[in-house]
Amino acid sequence: MERKPYQFWFATGSQDLYGEECLTHVAKHARIIVEELNASGVLPFEVILKPVLIDSSSIRTLFHEANEDGNCAGVITWMHTFSPAKSWIMGLKEYRKPLLHLHTQFNREIPYDTIDMDFMNENQSAHGDREYGHMVTRMGIERKVIAGYWNDDKVKQRIASWMRTAVGVVESRSMRVLRIADNMRNVAVTEGDKVEAQLKFGWEIDAYPVNEIADCVNQIKAGEISALVEEYYSKYALLPEGRDSEEFKNHVAVQAQIELGLEQFLIEHNYHAIVTHFGDLGSLKQLPGLAIQRLMEKGYGFGGEGDWKTAAMVRLMKTMTAGMKDAKGTSFMEDYTYNLVPGKEGILQSHMLEVCPSIAEGGIGIKVNPLSMGNREDPARLVFTAKEGKGIATSLIDLGTRFRLIINSVNCKKTEKPMPKLPVATAFWTPEPDLTTGAESWILAGGAHHTAFTYDLTPEQMGDWAEAMGIEAVFIDEETNIRDFKNTLKWNSVVYR
Repeated sequence: MERKPYQFWFATGSQDLYGEECLTHVAKHARIIVEELNASGVLPFEVILKPVLIDSSSIRTLFHEANEDGNCAGVITWMHTFSPAKSWIMGLKEYRKPLLHLHTQFNREIPYDTIDMDFMNENQSAHGDREYGHMVTRMGIERKVIAGYWNDDKVKQRIASWMRTAVGVVESRSMRVLRIADNMRNVAVTEGDKVEAQLKFGWEIDAYPVNEIADCVNQIKAGEISALVEEYYSKYALLPEGRDSEEFKNHVAVQAQIELGLEQFLIEHNYHAIVTHFGDLGSLKQLPGLAIQRLMEKGYGFGGEGDWKTAAMVRLMKTMTAGMKDAKGTSFMEDYTYNLVPGKEGILQSHMLEVCPSIAEGGIGIKVNPLSMGNREDPARLVFTAKEGKGIATSLIDLGTRFRLIINSVNCKKTEKPMPKLPVATAFWTPEPDLTTGAESWILAGGAHHTAFTYDLTPEQMGDWAEAMGIEAVFIDEETNIRDFKNTLKWNSVVYR
């Protein structure tokens, strides 16, 4: 995945009531804050200092320029002194990108021995931020509010976290999903209103005949296929399990050809996510397995059986975590079967083939095994087990009148025993607060059997994304109980309609 050079603009509000010397101090303080934030190494993107804003004309110009700048992913606002909030109305009204209200002040401590009215007049963020906050609330604008001393690690970490959500909002508005054929017949949860999705999220979801894709795959040259197979053989362990070595390699080569063809089509037509359907493979020799796994690892979203909503969410999460240090991975996933042994409860996660190797722990192998669905030759796939650790499983569903994002905190762990006969990548997790409550809540909320899963984002980040998109978000975590959760769903049905 190519990480875009996003920036975040820092806009400081003030006015000229206290003279030029005060404004000079305001500008100096804002510059120091921005320099320290950038030097901290905590923020994933650069903060760009903008001139102090003291009137409606300059404010409106700044927000207009932010809208038009492709590298600007959001604006951070701070009212150093008292900035009359009516000055912000037209700029905020026209602004279309993520907004952060940083409620802070330059000095950490009240200077008890020297404080006078000049200091009070100049350093009144507690006053100015409330004036500004009132107007943003009155205008009904979604924004993130972070309060605290700007140089505290916790505040910087929260700004960094919001930046990734903001990138997800911006990237969402240019998302393009490639659908190969349609969704699985008679399956409800993979359906959805594509027009409403484009209105809400900005997603373009386009369908192509499978053989148009297959034609692109068939045009890949033998030399390119051989080179990619060699890369596979150098990178992954081979697990032929008694198959003839040449036959094994031929099956792997089919996936190499599919990977190259799909990637070429995605690039040429500017798509960021892809869905396939095992029931409509046209002239493809195998269901894309290893090929899709590799594309996901490169940053593409994926959804099985035509599930474009999950494909878009996987891509979204990958854009939000791009460049993250020590990232543990993001993948498409599916609930398969339970372990209901007391004290060892959990859900075995996998899919027919398509689990992203970014979540793998330890070695990754290649297997070629039969697939009971799709009526094609045995597909090659990557097999591994997922990392241990905390993550979130999300499901975006269409309720007919609105979208809902379900966010479940889960704990990934090792299975009690190996599963030598299961030829797919797997994860095993227990949803919070426990399997029973987590599963009941998920079903009550209408959650799908497909999820977009990640170790690297928080429920808060995904909830902030949902708020920015104007959709409902429900959380299933350690504090969830069924009675309160049912009430939350009822209240939300009134608010989001």
